[in-house]
Amino acid sequence: MELKRVVVTGLGALTPIGNTVPELWDSLVKGVSGAGPITHFDASKFRSRIASELKGFNALNFFDKKEMRLLDGYTVYGLITVDEAMRDAGLTDTNVDHDRFGVVWGSGMGGVKSLQEELMSFALSDGTPRFSPYWVPKVITDICAGQIAIRHNLRGPNYSTVAACASSAVAINDAYNLIRLGKVDAMVAGGSECAVTEAGIGGFGNMRALSTRNDDPQTASRPFDKDRDGFVLGEGAATLILEELEHAKARGAHIYAEITGTGLSADAYHITASHPDGLGTISVMRQAVEESGMALTDVDHINTHGTSTPIGDISEPRAIVGLFGDHAYKMAINSTKSMTGHLLGAAGAVEAIATILAIRNGIVPPTINHFTDDPQIPALDFTFNKAQKREISFAISNAFGFGGHNVCLAFRKY
Repeated sequence: MELKRVVVTGLGALTPIGNTVPELWDSLVKGVSGAGPITHFDASKFRSRIASELKGFNALNFFDKKEMRLLDGYTVYGLITVDEAMRDAGLTDTNVDHDRFGVVWGSGMGGVKSLQEELMSFALSDGTPRFSPYWVPKVITDICAGQIAIRHNLRGPNYSTVAACASSAVAINDAYNLIRLGKVDAMVAGGSECAVTEAGIGGFGNMRALSTRNDDPQTASRPFDKDRDGFVLGEGAATLILEELEHAKARGAHIYAEITGTGLSADAYHITASHPDGLGTISVMRQAVEESGMALTDVDHINTHGTSTPIGDISEPRAIVGLFGDHAYKMAINSTKSMTGHLLGAAGAVEAIATILAIRNGIVPPTINHFTDDPQIPALDFTFNKAQKREISFAISNAFGFGGHNVCLAFRKY
């Protein structure tokens, strides 16, 4: 069976450093931090009182109040980025077969905000079950995929992927494979998260995963820095339109890049910590490069998972050296989470967009907030503090999740 080639023809993003793809890219290149004091609720009693929230965003500019009663924030964010990506791709009712156009959508926590609100309301009541009839279809993690399909009349494969912080990267992997196998012509793939809530901040904070640099939030996300103390929780969404190459060419589509390979593995080690030797990380990077038909020395750039956690920021660079050897020191490596914060299930899609645009524009965004080298971390070219102009032909993006889920996505200049 001849496998199809898959290209990226549309992008959409809603992030703490930009509410559209052009805004996101401009902030990434400039090294803008999206972190700040939490405004969504009173966080004064929490260990971590900072987050990377959306800015200048009002959902009522996109949906009326009646629609908002049916949608959790994670679905709102997802629908907005899909609209942007569909426009960007130039897809209409007449240039695609809607029976061969599907959706795979990732989220780590789904409608956690609506879940929290409804349960808190019930807990504070007299015990009378006054649950909203919209509550279940707002909360379930697959509902964003369903809402996307309804909104755009997409009748192909439709489901959600859940792999914690690797969720949207798995979604991209699945969409890529569905097109490669010839089952569809095009796919919406991405992810969204709306977890800057009392439950989200409280849960991650009490497991010591979040930065507590509350007095200096803009420098709190410090991937690969000696004084890193945890990640900064973010919110938002990102969408990629993946399309079979000949289908895209036939309709004169703009092509950002080609997705050429993926890798999936499990650490099978710990519920939250990455494998100290990076065995799963090595496996997925090798898979993605080999499936692309490329050599390890062809990789020009890696967008790391790089969350700013004490353990993860050691194991990933060590895995890179373990796989690439001397070539590890010749690649441009970065962590865009230093700017966006950690968007959990949406992170993989956001970072896929950053990787694609790095290839497209010949610029590697920086890893900001680096002050002190960590002697435990190999001295790779982490693109610290300033963007780097560089010709990039082939790049990979890593995404890992609690439970030991590992994903790598490989992109090549088209």
